[in-house]
Amino acid sequence: MTIFRVFYTGDYLNVRGELALPDISLDLYEDQPRLRYDFLRDQSPQPGESDYWSRLYSLEVLPHHVATANGIVIFRPWVKASAFAHGADNLVVLGRAGAGYDKIDLDACTQNDVAVFNAPATLTHSTASSAFLLLLALAKRLPAQERLVREGRWDLQPQTMGDDLPGKTLGIVGLGATGQELARLVAPWQMRVIAFSPRASPEQAAALGVTIVSSLQDLFAQSDFVSLHNRLELSNHGFIGERELRWLKPTAYLINVARGELVQQQVLVRALRERWFAGAGLDVFEHEPLPKDDPLASLENVILTPHWLPSTNRAARLTSSLMVEGMIRAAHGQVPSNVLNRSVLERPGFQCKIARFSA
Repeated sequence: MTIFRVFYTGDYLNVRGELALPDISLDLYEDQPRLRYDFLRDQSPQPGESDYWSRLYSLEVLPHHVATANGIVIFRPWVKASAFAHGADNLVVLGRAGAGYDKIDLDACTQNDVAVFNAPATLTHSTASSAFLLLLALAKRLPAQERLVREGRWDLQPQTMGDDLPGKTLGIVGLGATGQELARLVAPWQMRVIAFSPRASPEQAAALGVTIVSSLQDLFAQSDFVSLHNRLELSNHGFIGERELRWLKPTAYLINVARGELVQQQVLVRALRERWFAGAGLDVFEHEPLPKDDPLASLENVILTPHWLPSTNRAARLTSSLMVEGMIRAAHGQVPSNVLNRSVLERPGFQCKIARFSA
């Protein structure tokens, strides 16, 4: 029996070397004698390491990690071409614990005969409902309302009135899985929903009660709330800049639970400070973690959450279960579901690797 060795990236652990998350489905390995799991412990926070959290999102999988693993589950670290500097004779699969894979060099993985799979749907509802939560909190001016109580300024009630959603226009940029789920969530709230999504089907959109508009400018100019749901690609880095933000109404709000790099953050700070539009709700940032002294943190017309709002217990269990299932399949010589770099499956090198575990 050939042992299949799975390593989870070290950011799953806390400073005591224990699981930082309550449940990543490790119980599903209990009846899998040919499978062993551990963690890339040199990536985990160490006692007295004061800068760990400031570099959390810049962690990388390194060649010595690749050398010892048959499978690696990726939480936050990058997988760059340099990870394969010494080849990847043992590594068969990478599992991305989430939907986004912009931090993984798929071409380098393919060239080194490594299949990459993800969990494309497990965060769909939690991400869309996070966008809706921010939308409703912005509409009701929840942060300002809370400040009145904490500061004892009940006299400011008349100046701190929110609004209702019926009759308002929601503009969704990117009508993929989370954009569609957001449209379903807002359906009972009697909003007008429009979308800019060049790859979307107008018929499918219409079935959701969504109208496709012809340009991003049309969407920004018409919307009371704009919610970004794009996948991050080379072509859309920073595609929301000054021109786009000036298209927004003075009363409009911007919501981003997709990727911070979609928006030029310095411009966004200036726009919020100068009140080009009413405010924003952000779960993602151009550079993460967001420094506590970042200008965004000093603004009162923005709600900030730490790229964690969609990370619910339910979503974590669904995602981690798919990671375990994929590793179990690979450990038995089978291809995991949701492989992103499908061309690797035809490569003799990959076929030879996975065949070692089929007996």
